[in-house]
Amino acid sequence: MRIGLDIGGTKTDAVAVDSAGTIVARLRLPTGWGADAVVRTVLEAVRSLGAQVPEFGPIDSVGIGIPGQVEPGSARVVHAVNLGVEELDLAAAVGPALGVPVRVENDVNAAAFGAYALHFPLSVDGQGSGSMAYLNLGTGIAAGIVADGELWRGARGTAGEVGHISIDPNGPLCRCGQHGCIEALAGGGAIAERWARSGALPVRDVFDAAEAGDPRAGELRAGLARGVAAAVRVLVLTADVDAVILGGGITALGSRLMADVSAELAASAEASPFMRSLRLEQRVELLPAGSPAAALGAALIGAALDRGALARG
Repeated sequence: MRIGLDIGGTKTDAVAVDSAGTIVARLRLPTGWGADAVVRTVLEAVRSLGAQVPEFGPIDSVGIGIPGQVEPGSARVVHAVNLGVEELDLAAAVGPALGVPVRVENDVNAAAFGAYALHFPLSVDGQGSGSMAYLNLGTGIAAGIVADGELWRGARGTAGEVGHISIDPNGPLCRCGQHGCIEALAGGGAIAERWARSGALPVRDVFDAAEAGDPRAGELRAGLARGVAAAVRVLVLTADVDAVILGGGITALGSRLMADVSAELAASAEASPFMRSLRLEQRVELLPAGSPAAALGAALIGAALDRGALARG
C-alpha cells in the first residue's frame, strides 16, 4: 500500500493506493500551523489510513505534496509560508517514525502527476503515453508538465512557472516586479487585492458583481479569462501538450470560468488560422470538483522511489 498526502494551508487530503494504483481509502484532516504541527499532521494521516485498510498489508511508501520550494533531489521544503514553515526536511522528520521511504514534491507537480494518471492511466510499471499540463489557478498561477509518465522540471526547476510571463507591459504590477503578468491578471490573490472588498470568496464575488453590471468587476473578470487563456496558449505553444487540465481553488467557479476562457480562446482563434489549427478549446478541461489528483499524484511519486527517476530536467 502506498500513501499520498496533499498538504494544504488549511487541510490535508490523504489517500491510500493499492499496487494497481486504485484509491482504497481517503481522509481529510486539518493541517497544523508550523513545522512541528505539519509533522504531526503527516504522522496522524498515515497512521489513520493504515488503520482504515489493514487488509491491504503494510505501507510501502509515503509521498507528500506540499506548497513551497522543494530542493531538487531532497525532501527539504523551504519558504512554505502558508504553512508557517521556513525550512523542514520532511523525510528526516517523519521517515524514522514511519519506517518507510518518504518522497516530497511541490504540490503543483504532485497534482500534475495525479491529474495525468487520471487522464492517461499509467501502466503497471508506472509508464505512460501522452502529454499534459496541469494549470493550477489559486492564489497564484503555476503549471506542472508531465510527458510520457514523467514530470518535466526544466534545467533549474522552473518549468511551468507561467504565472510570471508578462502579457501586458502596461498591466497591473505583479509581486515579482513585472507588469501585466498572467498571475497579476488571473491569480486569486491579485484579484482579491485589486477588488479590495471584504468577502470570504473574492473571485466569486467579482463574478457575481460582474453579472450584476459592476464595471470594475467586469474588468477584473475579463482580465482573469485573458490571463488563463494566455497561460493555455503558452503551454500548448511551448510544450505542445495533448491537454491542459485546469485545477485549483478558482476552478470552483466551474462552467462560469470555462465559458469565459473558452470565449477568449475562440476570439484568438477567430483572428488567426494558425491558432484555429491548434484547437485550444478542445484541449482544455476542468479537473472534477473534489478530485484527489494531488494526493494520488503524491502517492504515485512516493511509490516511484523503487523504480528510479520520475522526472526529467
